[in-house]
Amino acid sequence: MMLSWQHLLAFLVAIALLVAVHEFGHYWVARRLGFKVLRFSIGFGPPLITRVAGADRTEYMLSAIPLGGYVKLLDEREGEVASHEVHRAFTRRPHWQRILVLLAGPAFNFIFAILLLAGMYFVSGITELRPVIGPVRIDSPAYLAGLRNGDTVIRLDGQPVQAQSAVMLGLLDRLTGAGRATLTLTDDSGRQREVVMQVNDAKTRRELTEPDRLMSGLGFSFWQPPIAPVLGTVVAGGPAAAAGLQAGDRVLSVDGEPITDFLQLRQKIEPMGGRSAVIGYLRAGTEVTARIDIPAEKVGERTIGRIHVTPAPGTRYPDSMLHHQSLGPLQALGAGVAEAWNMTALQARMFWRMLRGQVSIKNLSGPLTIAEYAGDSAAAGAGAFLGFLVLISLSLGFLNLLPIPMLDGGQVVYQAIEWLRGAPLPERAQAIGQQFGIALLVLLMGVAMFNDIARQFG
Repeated sequence: MMLSWQHLLAFLVAIALLVAVHEFGHYWVARRLGFKVLRFSIGFGPPLITRVAGADRTEYMLSAIPLGGYVKLLDEREGEVASHEVHRAFTRRPHWQRILVLLAGPAFNFIFAILLLAGMYFVSGITELRPVIGPVRIDSPAYLAGLRNGDTVIRLDGQPVQAQSAVMLGLLDRLTGAGRATLTLTDDSGRQREVVMQVNDAKTRRELTEPDRLMSGLGFSFWQPPIAPVLGTVVAGGPAAAAGLQAGDRVLSVDGEPITDFLQLRQKIEPMGGRSAVIGYLRAGTEVTARIDIPAEKVGERTIGRIHVTPAPGTRYPDSMLHHQSLGPLQALGAGVAEAWNMTALQARMFWRMLRGQVSIKNLSGPLTIAEYAGDSAAAGAGAFLGFLVLISLSLGFLNLLPIPMLDGGQVVYQAIEWLRGAPLPERAQAIGQQFGIALLVLLMGVAMFNDIARQFG
């Protein structure tokens, strides 16, 4: 998929906001602890807007390249410092204060995510889809383990679960770690049983971690309500529009096979990329047929057929499938802290397993994929975009804590070593560390950009 200006705008808004939060953390703590702040910049490169303010004559800048930012502190390593200000230089402040300033950026990203989560939970509560199993592919790992259509997952390795997302993330975590997970199920009659889902082969486990592969690799999906095959949106210039289909048409058949559900229509079209099909549909009480050319498109890691239509609105999950909880302010804050902790802990485990080769490196995403997600979430509504901001803010906080010399976490390690040994590391050691950090970041960025290009252009 090619990125539109809406994707780029949403991406720039998200990145500028989260970078501002991160850098404000460094700035705010530095000011409170008595460091002199010379510059606070959102973005890199030539300044677009500059304002000098305060007793310290701090420069506040908005720069041309909005993909980062920085806070510049008074520092003897970067030039001569006046004697009356030397006590406010970074290198003259106590080590614990330097470490707090370095940790403040990631901390503010975590706090921002927690406050967003708490606000969403307080305003809307928490609504989750119950983990009711839908179709299970015969001879798949899920089928061989004993999952059947209509089962409800109530516990995962002994821990109660109430949401589809908890089951998916739990399976991802356990199957990439121990390689097995125990599910407690109830069937339609209310009888309980335990099944063990196990993936012994390391290569297969790694493949399950590739984008969009977990559920299809395990061979099951969650139950979805029937969606009438009535077209809600027919994208102008798309294959369906070119064949004459319009919003309000009810699809009756594809190549003579009856269609009774929109999901069935999608499942029929997806493997037909690069071919044509005869679509039967009903319009104003009259049955019509049309031949439609179905292009093959790259979506994530798959190449599928798409005709660029969406279902008509109106279908909703029954109340029996929804678990809703209203929360007060303190409950919402507690839930936000718990969710942020769980997401960050899972991210840390998956990153460590990626370094060990247990998780696919295809999960590393660069700016193109992030921009795509930003635009799609913004188009889906405020709630989805705020959820995207939560995820990226937590990721930004976590990544900056990694002990890589170019990042906040690496600088914390330097300061801790200097504190313990009573003297800075030798310049040679610092130079080697910086070179290693640059090489590692270039490698990670290179892999992420390769993944981006592979997703965009196949």
